[in-house]
Amino acid sequence: MTTVNSLFGTILAQSKETNVLLLVGVGICAGAVGAKLVQMLHIPKIVGYILIGVILGPACGIISADAIHVFEPFNSFALGVIGFLIGGELKRDIFTKFGKQVFAILLFEGGVAFLLVTILSFLALWYTHEWHQALAIAVVFGAICAATDPASTVNVLWEYKTRGPLTTLLTAIVALDDALALVLYITSVSLANFLTGHQDEGLLTMIGHSFYEVFGSLALGVGIGTLLNWAVRRTDEDDRTLIYTISGIVLSIGLALALELDTILSSMACGVTLVNLSPRRSTRSFDVVHRITPPIYVLFFVMIGARLNIHLSGLIALLAGVYIIGSVIGKTSGSYFGAAYSKAVPSVKKYLGFCLYQQGTIAIALLIMASQRFEGQTRETMLSVIVAGVFILQFVGPLCTKIGVRKAGEMGMNVTEEDLIKIYTVGDVMDKDVPVMAAGTPLSEVIQIVSQTRSTYYSVVDAEEKIVGAITMDGIRSTFATQELNDWLVALDIVEPLIATTTPTVPLSQAMETMRELNAEQLPVVTGDNGDRYVGILDERSVLRRLSAEVLAKQKEADSMYKPVAT
Repeated sequence: MTTVNSLFGTILAQSKETNVLLLVGVGICAGAVGAKLVQMLHIPKIVGYILIGVILGPACGIISADAIHVFEPFNSFALGVIGFLIGGELKRDIFTKFGKQVFAILLFEGGVAFLLVTILSFLALWYTHEWHQALAIAVVFGAICAATDPASTVNVLWEYKTRGPLTTLLTAIVALDDALALVLYITSVSLANFLTGHQDEGLLTMIGHSFYEVFGSLALGVGIGTLLNWAVRRTDEDDRTLIYTISGIVLSIGLALALELDTILSSMACGVTLVNLSPRRSTRSFDVVHRITPPIYVLFFVMIGARLNIHLSGLIALLAGVYIIGSVIGKTSGSYFGAAYSKAVPSVKKYLGFCLYQQGTIAIALLIMASQRFEGQTRETMLSVIVAGVFILQFVGPLCTKIGVRKAGEMGMNVTEEDLIKIYTVGDVMDKDVPVMAAGTPLSEVIQIVSQTRSTYYSVVDAEEKIVGAITMDGIRSTFATQELNDWLVALDIVEPLIATTTPTVPLSQAMETMRELNAEQLPVVTGDNGDRYVGILDERSVLRRLSAEVLAKQKEADSMYKPVAT
């Protein structure tokens, strides 16, 4: 391992440009491998990304602290993209139907977690710190724990194609959690400054800055979203749409950083504005961004793992345990009370709390800002406690989110036809009911069979049920020119040669790719045991109709989980 680290250190030290490019390649490649390995264990792939980051960072030192600093602009860009896509999920009807539930659950889950972590942390610190310093640290811990990482949460929802009331409310809550955590943080830091005697800024100044950051971020996002809507409405080209959309996201991020606003909030507001101003035309913007995000997600979460470096002691372990337990119990019970108060559906009341544990970049950012207001050992203790808590919750959180959406029955409810094509085989969707014709069937009987069915493709088999060809509608029409021979013709006389066959075990995606290459709408399905016995037909139109019906059925099932809200 030392030799490997030395080799990487030599390579990465050659030039700054090579350093960045090599780290991007290593991070994306290793993260993809890690995700594949953990998925084999039925664990969300985000855990694999973070684990690879821990290995490349604190464990092996391949990704150094300097390298992490170099990637800060990329992290801001990734957060902006994530915020924009989350905003795209927040359509007007969500707040129209579930506004009361969203804000009730948001306040309960964040508020209860804040109070519980504050109380438990204060009790744990009381014996080693003066009461006012213990309370100052405790309220900061409570504020930070209120944040839920939207990136990792929504990533799990996208991975498992979820749809339903839990998914809808969870997406809205994690999007707004950033603002709630920011308000709690500003309030807590003001109290901490008062308790510790470091009142560099007055309370009114701090509150004013909080309002500026929250509402300024939202106003910036709305402005950029309105401008982006004007641009994308004037083009139908995907390439130009991608250019406009990425430009809008980057502009939102850059201005937010320059004006000291929140990048996630501004980007999220941009996405919300775009999707509600142009519900249909904006779909193309979100689709093209979705297509380029996989490597961005991989590298982003690898870098999160790389920055998780923990130094444990007895007190730090105790405080980290208190922080984690308080966060888990607070968010679970708070979301339950909020859902019960707002009369949410049972699945939301029971399982939403499982999906709110993970913390990430937002918690770390608040920690860094808070730690600047403390000194010496207190500062180091705070850093170690929160990093340890974030580290564990980032691993446990995605697993719990998966459990929550699975128990709520929402996994796989947002699949598309393309998703189903990837998981099905030919045998899952082939048509077994299309009549098969013997080679010696008279033409008059062939025409009678065709007139009684809707198929346009009929397989012809010999006495041993081996397929010898196919009859199509074009082949039947061509026989009408020789009607004087109709009484003498049989199926074998008008059969067309086979251009290809497939078997039931072949992946559907592979079979449909073959059909596209051959410009064929049907493929006979044979056993594939060297006997080539006919077992069915793979009809492209029939398959697409079946998959579309299945997608619609899943969407209707997910939508039936919603409970109408009384007005």
